[in-house]
Amino acid sequence: MDFLEYSDVTSEIKGCMTPGKLKMTDQNIIFKNSKTGKVEQISAADFEVVNFQNFAGTWGIRVFLKNGSLYRYAGFKESDKEKIAKFFSNTYKIDMLEKEMSLKGWNWGTAKFSGSVLSFDIGEKSAFEIPLNHVSQCTTGKNEVTMEFHQNDDAPVSLMEMRFYIPASELAGDTDPVEAFQEQVMSKASVISISGDAIAIFRDLLCLTPRGRYDIKLYQSFFQLHGKTFDYKIPITTVLRLFILPHRDGRQVFFVVSLDPPIKQGQTRYHFVVFLFNQEDETSLELPFSDAELKEKFDGKLEKEITGPTYEVLGKIMKHIVGRKLTGPGGFIGHSGTPAVGCSFKAAAGFLYPLERGFIYVHKPPLHIRFEEIASVNFARGGGSTRSFDFEIELKSGTVHTFSSIEKEEYSKLYDFITSKKLNIKNRGKGDKASYKDDFGNSDEEAAPDAYLERVKAEGQQRDDTDDEDEDESTDEDFDPEAAKKRDSDVAEEFDSNPSSSESEDDEGSGNEKKEKEKEKKKKKEKKSAKTVSEKPRKRKEKKEKDENKPKRAATAFMLWLNSHRDQIKKDNPGIKVTEIAKKGGEMWRELKDKSEWEKKASKEKEEYNKAMAEYKSSGGGSKTKKPSSTATKKPSSSKKSSAPESPVKSGPFKSKEFIESDDSSSDHDT
Repeated sequence: MDFLEYSDVTSEIKGCMTPGKLKMTDQNIIFKNSKTGKVEQISAADFEVVNFQNFAGTWGIRVFLKNGSLYRYAGFKESDKEKIAKFFSNTYKIDMLEKEMSLKGWNWGTAKFSGSVLSFDIGEKSAFEIPLNHVSQCTTGKNEVTMEFHQNDDAPVSLMEMRFYIPASELAGDTDPVEAFQEQVMSKASVISISGDAIAIFRDLLCLTPRGRYDIKLYQSFFQLHGKTFDYKIPITTVLRLFILPHRDGRQVFFVVSLDPPIKQGQTRYHFVVFLFNQEDETSLELPFSDAELKEKFDGKLEKEITGPTYEVLGKIMKHIVGRKLTGPGGFIGHSGTPAVGCSFKAAAGFLYPLERGFIYVHKPPLHIRFEEIASVNFARGGGSTRSFDFEIELKSGTVHTFSSIEKEEYSKLYDFITSKKLNIKNRGKGDKASYKDDFGNSDEEAAPDAYLERVKAEGQQRDDTDDEDEDESTDEDFDPEAAKKRDSDVAEEFDSNPSSSESEDDEGSGNEKKEKEKEKKKKKEKKSAKTVSEKPRKRKEKKEKDENKPKRAATAFMLWLNSHRDQIKKDNPGIKVTEIAKKGGEMWRELKDKSEWEKKASKEKEEYNKAMAEYKSSGGGSKTKKPSSTATKKPSSSKKSSAPESPVKSGPFKSKEFIESDDSSSDHDT
């Protein structure tokens, strides 16, 4: 057993259980945040104690490190405990025991500091644990300590503060227990305090988000944005990514800092800090470190004196202080010759940058979308304009981002880029269905027949097969124009809901009424004849006979895999609808790395199908024998149609019963 992997696990991040994927290898534990894509690694050499812990309705793993840090992961089943315990015992030589929690609900107990964790114990069991790096401030009062916590915007309920009452103790001597408690908390708390000189200072930089001009002061553990109205202190640990993006005009450059959690200004949250630099602006800085300190802290990657364009100097220093890579544009070059695509998002103009692993939109509001978050993309027609189109990105969460007013010249460039990244392109056509193709050109969706498509194909084939017959019938030797005219008039009079009673009525009626009646009669005659006499609709209703000897079409690799895993999907997802099984299977199929086994089976079935089809055709199956059969079925039907309406008035002077009754009644009325 080399590793364990769980795709539906949550990790405690500032009081909120954040979803992600957990992978346990022989060297470390890796957690990847599903929302931000941030990867967190814990080396196996740093483990001190690992326990099972009972969370609300689920089981979790409590990992306590030698440096005093605490990590908790939840979302495991009861059946996973034995497997995980065996893995830890064999791989890390650590025995996993269950950590029992106190459920008494008492508020009087003992506070214990262990590394960067404060536990509140009642007897021998812990009531709760507090990671001290969640604490933003700690203040003291008389026999009281108040701890304030960093807020997480994603948490439905946040812990704002907690107060502890600490009674005076004679055993403490000269040491004040309240101050001692506060010192223990502050030594491990995540409190930003300006101490020492700044590593580098950049003055009067244009910031687009938040808007204004700010001075940037870079420190070892955080950086400060100092403006005329607002100040922001941003911890280095909150920086997710750094981007350097050239402006489309070729004279300016965007420098973007992605943050999680975001900085706040009142009720506004800024997940990105966006600076705008002129490429011509240059600066020169001297770092306040000796050569030995630079080599020790930054592995000699930073020089004491740095000179160059301002954005390059800022990016280089932040890259090594933060420990994040500088992300630039990928290989995409648009119609304008730049890596930016001009577009609009939420009624504001900006630029969309296709990157190697995602898209970023600058600047109002800034938006970063990773490829692994994308379910599908769509090229949509612009709103009434033929010179632009819309680009839609649908996320797996269901959110759709629409970038509009993109020049049509960018279409081929953007399409080629998306195809090269193997993103699903959604075709919003009939039925709003996505068309995904596998290696054999077959659909990845469940093989549900499209009745409309099959009917259209059948009708097209039937029309091709019966074109010659229609021509023959149009020149039938037995065709009698007078008989057809008489037949049509009789049919209309017999089936009409309001036929004219006699010739005398027509003569006596006014000219206008006569014309109106003739028009109505003509319309009803055309309608009835279209429904009852015309053969075109009846051709379409004819069903194509199924040939039982014809070989069954080969299944795709996806369908072979789905059929073998259908029961497992139902078992793993209790209550799943039948219509959602294929959708869930499609997601699992896309995540499946090794598809060679099923592709081999599919190609083998394809070969067998082609071989069987060749034998079927060689034995006379599917040959052009449709014309005689269709002629045989068509001739009686046409004769049936012609004979049916002729029967009531076949002998000339005689009239049908309905016609006689209506004629008598009309004559009585006239007299």
